[in-house]
Formats: sequence, C-alpha cells, structure tokens
Amino acid sequence: MKTTRLKTIGLLGLGLLLAWVVSANAKEDLFRVTLLGTGTPVPSVERFGSSTLIEVGEQRLLFDFGRGVSIRLNQLKMPMGSIQAHFLTHFHSDHTNGLPDLWLTGWLRPVYGQRNTPFIIYGPQGLTELTTGLSAAFGQDIRTRANDEKSPLLGVTFEPHEIDAGVIYEHQGVKVTAFNNDHSDKVKPSLGYKIEYKGKAVVLSGDTKYSEEVVRQSAGVDLLVHCVTVIPEDLLKQYPQYKAIYDHLSSPEEAARVFKAAHPKRAVYSHIGLNGNASVQDLVERTQAVYSGPVVVGEDMMAFDVLNGAR
Repeated sequence: MKTTRLKTIGLLGLGLLLAWVVSANAKEDLFRVTLLGTGTPVPSVERFGSSTLIEVGEQRLLFDFGRGVSIRLNQLKMPMGSIQAHFLTHFHSDHTNGLPDLWLTGWLRPVYGQRNTPFIIYGPQGLTELTTGLSAAFGQDIRTRANDEKSPLLGVTFEPHEIDAGVIYEHQGVKVTAFNNDHSDKVKPSLGYKIEYKGKAVVLSGDTKYSEEVVRQSAGVDLLVHCVTVIPEDLLKQYPQYKAIYDHLSSPEEAARVFKAAHPKRAVYSHIGLNGNASVQDLVERTQAVYSGPVVVGEDMMAFDVLNGAR
C-alpha cells in the first residue's frame, strides 16, 4: 500500500514537472502578432484605432494606442496590467487617444486591470510632455482612487523613455529597433519598429509614405505590417483636404512598391483608410497591379504566428 502511494505521488510529481516544462516551452516558442485595431481616425465599429499586440516569449509588447485598445485587450481576456512595455510611433491622436483609457483602466483592481508596476512606455522626443500632461489632467481621479480603492500609486506612474532611431529595447532574447519612416516633413518625429526573436523578425511600418528606410528594415522579414490608404479621385476633387492625407500616407501602389522591394515572407495591411466609396477589392486590385505576391488585408483581432508561419 505504501509503495503504491509513493509511486502515485512520484507519478503525480513527474506529471506536474512535465506540464511545467511543456508550459515553459510553449511560452518560449511564442511569437504572435495580433492586430487589435486596423483603423484610422474614422470612428468605426469594425475597425478600431491603430494598435498592435506582440506576444513574444514570456513578454507582451503593445505598439500604439488607438481608440478601443482596452476593449480589444479585454476581448482577449488579457489584463491591461500584464503588458510589459508600450511603444508609440508618433503623436497623431488616432495613435494616442486610447492611451488614457489603457493607462487608467489598467491600474484598476478588477481582473481586466491589475497593473502594480510603472507604465513603461517608449516613444519619440516629446513623450515626457505627453505623459506628464496626462498625469496632471487626471490628477484628481488618481488621488481619489488611491485614497478610496487603495490602488497602488506605482501602478499609475509613467516611466517614459524618449528614443531616437536604433536598438531601444533588449530583454530575454527580444530586440526592438526603432527607425525613422516618412510620415512627411510636417509630421516628425515618426517611427516604425522592428521586433526580432529567435532568428525571426517583424516590422511595423508605422504611418508612412513610401520609405527606403522601411524597405531596408523590412528586407526578407517574416512579417511586414504596413499602412495604406485609398482615396477615390472624385473625393480628392470634391474635398482638397484629402490631398494632405495622400501627402503623408501610402497609397496601395506605394505600399506595393515596398513589398516588391523588401520581399517579406508575409505582407499585411493595417491602419487601413478606405475613404468614400473605396472598398477592400479596390485596395487589393491596386496592390496587385504592382506587387504579385500575397497580401493580407488586416482585420481587427486577426493574429499571425511568426515562428510557425501560420495565422
């Protein structure tokens, strides 16, 4: 009886050890890109504001904070407080208007929040001004919740890192490189990001026109996520303001030139501007006129497995 019990305990311990090893390996082999929001400033229920989640190894990294980012994370059952680092491409409002919600709601005590450590964020010069301003603007709320709900002040403290082009983050085998894209001379600074892990690489173009630097950073990468906008000719004639959009964002033809020059293993559109009566079919046809390789038109919550090359 005693021997049988010891064997049972031993088998149970072995089973727990194997489960732990499998779980550890599963995390180590994780490199997944999820398009939380694929939209633009347009207040759309189908396409939330620009935001991309990258789960890599045991880390969760978040790039840009468009409208609805907190809702998308909650759909994934992912506590906002579980994001290790946050990265901003530039200061346009459709990339920052979800930041106050993510920051403050992620500090709350329910399961969807639970941030107990500083909100680590990387971004262009001017980031400290943004985070300092938010802390001042929401000071009354912060003081009230800290006193009433006993939420730890450390969890609502910003830790901003103002960066220039170059390697800006290295941790547990993950490397993040920032680079300058071309969002026009009037929108500077503006960054893209390259994320590398276990010999695989993902590039997020950020908001950009055709850019040789995006091509250089994206050469042969496993996944290139690129912005695009479609503006029909009649709309350009009727509303000249739309010309400014084309002056600082890629048309399908420009994005296709990037794909053709960089030869990524997979090309994906996000930050998709379908203006007026423009359709996904218009976007695809105009892309294929220049680039013959496969292109995925991103949708909110679409995910890509980088290590295994699957969706």
